[in-house]
Amino acid sequence: MSTYRLRNLLLPRSIALVGGSPRPNSVGRAILENVIKARFEGKLGLVNSRYAAISSIPAVGNLSELPFVPELVVITTPPATIPDLIDRAGAIGSAGALIITSGLGHGAGSLADRAEQAAQKYGMRLIGPNCLGIMMPTIKLNASFSAHMPVAGSLALISQSGAIAAGMVDWAAQRGVGFSGIVSIGDQLDVDLADLLDHFALDGGTRAILLYIEAVKDARKFMSAARAAARVKPVVVVKSGRGAVGAKAAATHTGALAGADAVYDAAFRRAGVLRVSDLRELFDCAETLGRVESPTGKRLAILTNGGGIGVLAVDRLVELGGVAATLSPAVHDKLDAVLPPTWSGSNPVDIVGDADAARYTQALETLLADQANDAILVMNVQTAIASASDIATAVTHFIGAYRKQHRRWAKPVLAAWVGAEQQVIETLSGAGIPNYPTEDDAVRGFMHLVRHREVVESLAAVPPAMPSSFAPDVEIARKIVGTALADGRTWLDPVEISRLLEAYDIAMVPTFAAASVDEAVGYAEQLFAQGATVVLKILSRDIVHKSDVGGVVLNLTTAEAVRNAANEIMARAKAVRPDARISGVIVQAMVVRAKARELIMGVADDPTFGTVIVFGRGGTAVEIINDKALGLPPLDLHLARNLIERTRVSRLLRAYRDVPAVKADAVAMVLVKLAQLAADVPEIRELDINPLLADESGVLAVDARVAVGRVPPKFKGSGPSNFAVRPYPSQWERHLQVKDGWRIFARPIRPEDEPVIHEFLKHVTAEDLRLRFFAPMKEFSHEFIARLTQLDYARAMAFVALDESTNELVGVVRIHSDSVYESGEYAILLRSDLKGRGLGWALMQLIIEYAKAEGLKMISGDVLQENIVMLEMCRNLGFEVKTDPTERDLCNVKLTL
Repeated sequence: MSTYRLRNLLLPRSIALVGGSPRPNSVGRAILENVIKARFEGKLGLVNSRYAAISSIPAVGNLSELPFVPELVVITTPPATIPDLIDRAGAIGSAGALIITSGLGHGAGSLADRAEQAAQKYGMRLIGPNCLGIMMPTIKLNASFSAHMPVAGSLALISQSGAIAAGMVDWAAQRGVGFSGIVSIGDQLDVDLADLLDHFALDGGTRAILLYIEAVKDARKFMSAARAAARVKPVVVVKSGRGAVGAKAAATHTGALAGADAVYDAAFRRAGVLRVSDLRELFDCAETLGRVESPTGKRLAILTNGGGIGVLAVDRLVELGGVAATLSPAVHDKLDAVLPPTWSGSNPVDIVGDADAARYTQALETLLADQANDAILVMNVQTAIASASDIATAVTHFIGAYRKQHRRWAKPVLAAWVGAEQQVIETLSGAGIPNYPTEDDAVRGFMHLVRHREVVESLAAVPPAMPSSFAPDVEIARKIVGTALADGRTWLDPVEISRLLEAYDIAMVPTFAAASVDEAVGYAEQLFAQGATVVLKILSRDIVHKSDVGGVVLNLTTAEAVRNAANEIMARAKAVRPDARISGVIVQAMVVRAKARELIMGVADDPTFGTVIVFGRGGTAVEIINDKALGLPPLDLHLARNLIERTRVSRLLRAYRDVPAVKADAVAMVLVKLAQLAADVPEIRELDINPLLADESGVLAVDARVAVGRVPPKFKGSGPSNFAVRPYPSQWERHLQVKDGWRIFARPIRPEDEPVIHEFLKHVTAEDLRLRFFAPMKEFSHEFIARLTQLDYARAMAFVALDESTNELVGVVRIHSDSVYESGEYAILLRSDLKGRGLGWALMQLIIEYAKAEGLKMISGDVLQENIVMLEMCRNLGFEVKTDPTERDLCNVKLTL
């Protein structure tokens, strides 16, 4: 698993510092002093052959001379020493190393490569190199050269920048915000963003995860981990490089629109990660998510002593998609009873500038009891009449009592004390109340909570591998692209494009390729006979944007006009692009739909995230208008609708004035079809439909470009190798028959299986649960079951077995790959009252078949020595069974595939 041995690195019981030094201003000295100052509770060893002791800590010359085996080895020595040190640490049994040192290089044969190979030999995990270090306040470990140590709390920070991590620590110290862990990952030689997301997602002491990202290395692994983590707790990211130019040299409009940062934005959205624009907003997110749970809705009630600031807060709330809660007549009457007659009478609840602590708490009590709001924002503007500090103290006491009474059902309460002194901030922060310097920051904080709740709901949907509403002719599409590639071409010709779209039931205007003027006239006369007007376009593999060379002529109604236009088009093209190969002209029926909207949609290839779907407003000025939205495939109708709604042109798809609405879901369905085409034919590098006309009768492609090319698989595992998100693997659904004709339906697990998993666990004895989880299991939380059911099939797979006659869940088998996708760890659980009927054997065979198809080299697992039945089945299946050398009550079982 990607979390293999990570607990040993992040929560070690013993550490050794190699390179600790008394030399002033050295990294080794800074880290040693930080470890001592933080009062690490485990064993501490020091390796330095030049000194007998440093800072009263005895030193030894070699790791093997330590009186204990350190779980974590922290290394600050020069680069050339690192590979040998890793080898020595692995040889004595250390679980991993934190490499602070920089300058190990990259690629085959580098010091970094040699260090990685040494670690893999012993199953060690590595953090770094070139990093600030780690800070784990819960165990009082500060193995970093940061200037400060954060207090313990519920936020985890994973940063690709040591400076950003250090800055977060300084900010947190001022705000009283605590951390469950801070990890600077540096060059990510082994442990990466995804591994740490997995770890902190499972950590019960972490409420939210903060990320600072410069670039993602393994997009599919990142998406898998981020989606899994975001389902159970908020994940917030700030990414540098927003202004990067991205796909500047793209040949199609869709390629140009799919800039690098726009693709990252689409990936974060699909992963359920909340993206913020800068560090200040990240701090505000930390302020909110580290203290309160997400509300059940987005209705905010605002309590203030200043009307102007309350109105500003409502304005910002509406702009960001929130809702100003309404006050019912009953609530209005209750507020009338405790507030002066001059109060606002609506939301925002302005309780007037002379409001004291008592007036605040009375109004707050009424609003908290009101079911018509989901959260409260309490604001204060300092006056000379009432003490802002006294009001803050009274509000915190009241909210503390409210939370004790309501516990997990308590509404979120946020605060904004404008111009507050440090004492007020400390009062609010000390009570766990998110507080902000302005109303804008506070409203943003509330909307972060709202967006997280919406994300969790959207992540429960898993797109199907193949939309059921259409059956594309995949073989025709592959043959068209294959023929072009065999000819050495990188672009499909217009007739091939027309046939390709037809294979996926995407309507396109009748299109003909004419190699000569006479041939163009002949095709035009066929269209004239059908009552059509004709358009001519230049036909050249080297000219993608035809209008740029004057290569389009519209509204042709006679054969003579066609002849003249064809000659003129080819002459102009040769003059403007003498290097271009001119193959003739394209002849199409002229489509006139007066009330149709011009759209663009297509497929682009991103070097990090693979295939991207692009949608927006079409026409020749698409890059200038820049009204677009990007999404990662696969898509279903829900995701396609969401993609459309993120553009301005989506409003034009609805009815307005005398223009009828575009046919329902006609545009969304084309997006779904394009995503499926990209899955079926990954050799399509770029695809551009522009314009796509859409009106009440449906959609029609007027022009399209398709670039093709052979590409190596971008991502490991099965499924579309060009997709960072894998579709639901319906091809793994199986009907099984076991002993006595018992029929079972086995399929990949889905998020909606959570209720049946809870019911299933009621039929598993406490003893069987102990054998499965290696500990007594009294309760299964939503978060725990969500981790079991909400997979995205990239690194983990689970099959549920359903009794075909009753549809009851009777067994579950799962496998999770390691961080390099070479081996997988399995687990299986059956209903206790149905054991011995051959179900376990059938499910184990299914998971072995799946692992082989995925290209895994080995399946492994841990089984308690007393679980005789499982050990016997493993032996019969060909597993090698050995007693664990460190935990004698466990057996390690391995099957080479």
